[in-house]
Formats: sequence, structure tokens, C-alpha cells
Amino acid sequence: MDNHRNSELNMHEKILARWPRALQVNPRSVWDIPVISCVVLAGIEVFNRNNVFQKDPTPPSPPPPLSRPQQINCDRSHRFYDLCTINGPTVLDPVNSTLYLSVPTNSTTVEKIRPYPRKWEKPIMAGIQEFTLISNSKSPLCQAQHNLPAIVFSAEGYTGNFFHDFNDGFIPLFVTVNSVFPDNQDFILVISQAQNWWISKYGDLLHTYSKHPVIIPENETSTHCFPSAILGLISHGSMTINPKLMPNSQALTHFRAFLDKAYNHGQNHPWKSDPPKPRPRLVLATRNGGVGRVISNQNEVKHLAEEIGFDVIIFEPIPQTPLQQAYALINSSHAMVGVHGAGLTHSLFLRPGVVFMQVVPIGADWLAEVCFAKSARAMGLEYLEYRIGAEESSLIAKYGKNSLLIKDPATFRGQNWSSAIMDIYLKEQNVKIDLIRFREYLKEAYKKAKEFMEKEGAS
Repeated sequence: MDNHRNSELNMHEKILARWPRALQVNPRSVWDIPVISCVVLAGIEVFNRNNVFQKDPTPPSPPPPLSRPQQINCDRSHRFYDLCTINGPTVLDPVNSTLYLSVPTNSTTVEKIRPYPRKWEKPIMAGIQEFTLISNSKSPLCQAQHNLPAIVFSAEGYTGNFFHDFNDGFIPLFVTVNSVFPDNQDFILVISQAQNWWISKYGDLLHTYSKHPVIIPENETSTHCFPSAILGLISHGSMTINPKLMPNSQALTHFRAFLDKAYNHGQNHPWKSDPPKPRPRLVLATRNGGVGRVISNQNEVKHLAEEIGFDVIIFEPIPQTPLQQAYALINSSHAMVGVHGAGLTHSLFLRPGVVFMQVVPIGADWLAEVCFAKSARAMGLEYLEYRIGAEESSLIAKYGKNSLLIKDPATFRGQNWSSAIMDIYLKEQNVKIDLIRFREYLKEAYKKAKEFMEKEGAS
């Protein structure tokens, strides 16, 4: 394990050594060069596809001295992602998805990359737009000049699934930004294959990364020029940030603080009030329909939690749920309970010290650990885990209590987490919680929630 960790550290040190701490600004002035007009989607500017030009209102910063060779580099050593950098004046031609290093170099380089951090999943990666990077080739004329570097990634793949939006998007983006620009340098987001609804949904968060208009290449016909560019996102694994791989030792707690800046405007204690309410608030994350992992006796669970002393709020998020609203609810709660994968990505919105209980269905033990338990501990949550018994699973009625699928899911699954097996455990399975056994877990959650309230003076 130590050798693997050292190998990871060495690899990241090599990557960081290739990147300038402040990527060069194009030496020629950009003050009188026009930029493409913008449209606004839910509070975030997006470049428009038409060629109506206006003057850039922001004067350029003076260019720093060139400290790195102008070149194209790609690192393909990681299992999760590829990462390419263009260190020098860059022209993006969105029509043919090509980026040109627009100064002569000692050699000709041609690289290709699909900027999405799940490169081991070939069917998913096949749908990711491929970009070509070229040096020593005649680049097209610049039509929209920017004086900041670009970070290019894709919003395709699993994007649109709330878990993957964070796991494959916003957490890796946080890692990448803080790895490449540890001194908080400004940059421009170039998001390939982004849909307008997705940009609108995550407008507050995207605007916290960069206050500049988002560029969606598929919406563009004009070329865009940058002093440099990075393509791809660095991923440390599922729902995780490894501080040992970060230049400034950022961890998942820093990402949670970043979310608070986006959705709570960085207020220190927005949940406090005078006088405090005596009952802790519990968010019961739930879902309905034929999508699996439904709590079939949800009303009984709610009444039990209320009997123990919680104020219970049923939270059933849908794609249209405003994140500002979801954040306000989760951020002001003292406990959260839900079945694995049923809205639990919202646990990222919980304050450190709050109780988070994951109900783990049969066959989902390792997923529960990798996807939510690990991140909960890393964020400083009071993590509890309720693993259901066979009699609490709806699978027993279909497959029988003596089925290997029920008795020994690990053996049944083997090394093959196929779509068919995933559908059984995650889509076919609902849970009917044993209220007698669950009562003890809720009592423990209540105790910890009250301790949190007393410590924080929280309402």
C-alpha cells in the first residue's frame, strides 16, 4: 500500500512539475480585441453562438515572464483520467474540436483526449467529445481573445446523474483547479457537451469556480484564444480528495466549505437562531416509483423518529429541485437518514459534526463504503450505518431466503459487477425496515444530534 501511495505521489509531483504555477498570459494586448456576446442562464453567463462582438470590459493583467517551454504535454499514467496541457498561446477551433499551440516549437506534436475522468469505462468514454491538440500547424485566426487560461472538460458521460455530477465533475474540478492553480489564479471554464438545463442547475456552483462566462464549444462557430489550456480533470477516486496529493493539502472538508461559499455565501453560522428549538431536525431522504431502494414502510419510520424526539422532514429530490433550496434544508439539519444511493449525495451539504445514517441494502456493502461512508468520515460527519437483514429486503420474495444472491452477495457477484447484477441489488430491491432494530439506531442518532446542538448552540 505504501509503495502504491508513493507511486501516486511521485506521479502527481511529475504532473505538477510540468505545469506553471501561473500559466503565461499572451504577451500581446487584449484590450482592443472583441469578445463574443453572452447570454445568461439562471444567473451564469454563457457565451452566445452568434458573432455579435463587444469590447472586453476587463483590462488585461501584465504578462509574467515566460518561465516554461511552450509545448503540449499529456499524462496518461492514471487509471481514472488523462490530462493534457498546452503551455503557450492556444487557439480553440470549436467547429473541429481542435486546440492549436499557436507559436513555433522544436517539434510537431499531435495529441487526442476525451476530457472526462472515467477512462476505464470504454462505452461511456465513447460518447465523450474528443479534442485534438496540435503544435507546429497553422492555426486559425483568433476571433475571441481571452487573457486567462482555460480548463476544458466534458459534461457528457454520466452527467445529469446527481451523484456523478459531483463524483465525476465538481469534485475532480476542485482537485484540478487547486492542483494547477494553488495560488488562486483566475481561469475560464470550457465545458464540452453541456446542456443549458445543466448549466442553469449548477449556475451558482460554476460561478463560484469562475465568474467568467462559460464557453460551450458545441454552441460556438468562432475561435477562442487563451494564453494556455488544460484539458481533463484529475480524480483521486470515488467521492474523495487525497490531501497528500494536493499542493496545499486540501481535503473533502475544503470542498464542503467551497459548497458553502456557493450556496450559503460563506456565512459562518446561518443555522443559529434565538432561542434554539429543542428538537433536532432529521432529514429522511426518500424516493418513490419503480427505481429501487424505496423504504416501503416510510411513514412508520417517520413516526418512529418523531416518537424518539426528531422533527422529521421528508426529502424527495427530483432533477428540478433547486440546489439553493436543497442546500438550505440539508445545511440546517442535525441528522440525515436514507437508503444507499437514494439522494444521499446531498450528504455533501451536511455540516461537519452532523449525524449521517446510511441504510445499506443487501449486496451494496462495498458501494456504501466507497460512495458515501468514506466521504462522510472525511467530512467529519457522525456516520452511522444500518445494514438490513434478509427479511427486510424485497428480494427475498422473488429469489427466496436460501438463494446465494441473498445469503452471500459477495460470492454471487464475484468480481463481476455487471449491469444485470447491479439492477438486481440497486433497482429491484426495496427495503422494509425492522422498526424494533432500527429504534436503537435512531436513539443513537438522536443522542449525537442533541450533542451537536448543545455544542454548536444550533437551532
